[in-house]
Amino acid sequence: MRLARRLLPRIGSLFALVVPLGTGTGTGAGAALEIDDPALRLERHQLENGLSVLLLEDHATPVVSFQVWVTAGSRDETRYTGIAHLFEHMMFKGSKNIEPELHARLIGARGGRINAFTSRDVTVYFEDVTSESLPLVIDLEAERFANLAIGEEMLTSERDVVLEERSMRTEDNPNGRAFEALGALAWQAHPYRWPVIGWRSDVEGVTVEACQEFFDAYYAPNNLVIAVAGDFDADETLERIRLRFGGMAPSTIVRSPTVEPEQRGERRSIVHFDVRSPVLMAGWHAPATGHPDATALDVASQILSDGRSSRLYQKLVAQEAKALYAYGGYWELLETGLFYASAGVRPDASIDEVEALLLGELERIKTAGVTPEEVAKAKRQLEVGLIGGLTTAHSLASRIGRDYVSFGRVRPLAERLDAIDAVTAEDVQRVVRTYLVASQRSVVHLIAPPSEPSPAPAQPGDAR
Repeated sequence: MRLARRLLPRIGSLFALVVPLGTGTGTGAGAALEIDDPALRLERHQLENGLSVLLLEDHATPVVSFQVWVTAGSRDETRYTGIAHLFEHMMFKGSKNIEPELHARLIGARGGRINAFTSRDVTVYFEDVTSESLPLVIDLEAERFANLAIGEEMLTSERDVVLEERSMRTEDNPNGRAFEALGALAWQAHPYRWPVIGWRSDVEGVTVEACQEFFDAYYAPNNLVIAVAGDFDADETLERIRLRFGGMAPSTIVRSPTVEPEQRGERRSIVHFDVRSPVLMAGWHAPATGHPDATALDVASQILSDGRSSRLYQKLVAQEAKALYAYGGYWELLETGLFYASAGVRPDASIDEVEALLLGELERIKTAGVTPEEVAKAKRQLEVGLIGGLTTAHSLASRIGRDYVSFGRVRPLAERLDAIDAVTAEDVQRVVRTYLVASQRSVVHLIAPPSEPSPAPAQPGDAR
């Protein structure tokens, strides 16, 4: 496969090509690539307190990535939304033995990188450092997970930061506002319906006591997965993790039992926003991560909405010139999924016309299907993304952490490449027909508010 040979010089010793891709059972994009998959050398351990530890030695580069995956996101919030994301901030604000911001300064002073992110399903903290700094990283992470100092001053400070972030990314951002409205419209019962950053009133009103309860329940060792990948010694690292994290007590975790009921008809929402270019958002219920149709939906997403050569961009932007941009994707979550599409409407165009063009492209796939060339290109793009996941210690740690949280195991790369290769044009047409249907559709129109009518001129005799 010419693609794989082109990638090889960039990837270096992270894996070795054994044979080129074959023709496989798909459309010719290539069968499974026989490679030295680093994840096949993964060590998995579980401490007595329930902490899962994933260790993947890979000495291709002198870097190690240490990641703590907290299997709690916004879906686990109860009384106050936004708590999971608040902790992403508060975890950097000091603990019993470490002053605020010192954790990050210590990593930065050693040339390392430190950050975190929150999603609906997980919160992840990570450091990418050279191997000699790994013991310090383990000690610092254990300190804040065991001894975070949650107090009113910390909460007030980070509440203000989060509210400013909410204003910038959502309330003052047309795309953010439209996507938030789409989530609340598509999911009407499941906790996925509220935004990760939380509703403003909840962030404003959350208490120290509520934060402490969330921390005690979910930041416990039996709800953590530590993923380490790169240049380190597995035995020494496991021993230090056991020493620093092994004394932490597990918690009792009770998650929301809510299951989203079946949608039985199209839903629509109009959001007024001071904008010259309206925003169209549409979403369809789709399967959760790991579903047998997931890979075919990934391929459909590439064909429809990935980049300037995608069908939606070509139709709405390049050919009809009715939209400024068009994009979308298949969004896999642990308990359900959403296939979404968005377009920014040109000021001189109609949002209804743009919606008709977008839905027309879906109907064209349902009736006429997709070409073998489109499928081959989409599969090639997905393969590039997977192989690119072998290029850094950070991407390796992210891969093993994400897979373990989602599936309880790390899927071999060959298994995933086989799944991509097996997708046919008929599969793409089938999943579009199955999932992207009107009864499962939610549509948001973000448009300028209507103009207020001018007051009628005063008439003689009117009261003043």
